[in-house]
Amino acid sequence: MGLFNRSKTAATTTVTAVQTPAGPDLSHLSGDWAIDTMHSEVGFSVRHAMVTNVKGRFTEYDGKLHLDGAAPANSSAELVIKVASIDTNQAQRDEHLRTGDFFAADSYPEIRFRSTSVERLNGDTYRMHGDLTIKDATRPVVLDLEYTGSATDAYGAERVGFEGTAVVDRTEFGLTYNAALETGGVLIGEKVKLSFDISAVKAAA
Repeated sequence: MGLFNRSKTAATTTVTAVQTPAGPDLSHLSGDWAIDTMHSEVGFSVRHAMVTNVKGRFTEYDGKLHLDGAAPANSSAELVIKVASIDTNQAQRDEHLRTGDFFAADSYPEIRFRSTSVERLNGDTYRMHGDLTIKDATRPVVLDLEYTGSATDAYGAERVGFEGTAVVDRTEFGLTYNAALETGGVLIGEKVKLSFDISAVKAAA
């Protein structure tokens, strides 16, 4: 997710101009791109029982990107995730996560992200600021991103790749369920690491 934009809603994303350091010329990437969900992954991990991490992903989501390779600050992104598609490789746990204890998927079926600014840090690394909405709470988040390359695939489609991570406090989004452990501490950590491995295809001119 580096320099992108998605325009599923009528709302307009405001992007703050940020002067960025020099880096490789990515002007050839400028344009509109659609996330290829068959070759991308939106995942997360959270501490479990104070000793290990549970990892999961969302299998249904949609996103479109607008890249300005010459001026990354003019780029932006939106992503919409279907909450019911959560998958932690354990069906009973997934059903619990869909209930009111966590995401309340029936009442809040989508998680939304919309960028507000992008800056190039150095070389192929970027930082994207944006608003994340889960349930009825919207909070600012910061994504650290890396441009992983571009290519024309075997079918003639232009592709671009980005990897990104962000850390959020789940309790800020109303995801407060927990349980105390007999040995001290709690069952579920409050900090959640989000991960994005994105392959996007350039839209036809």
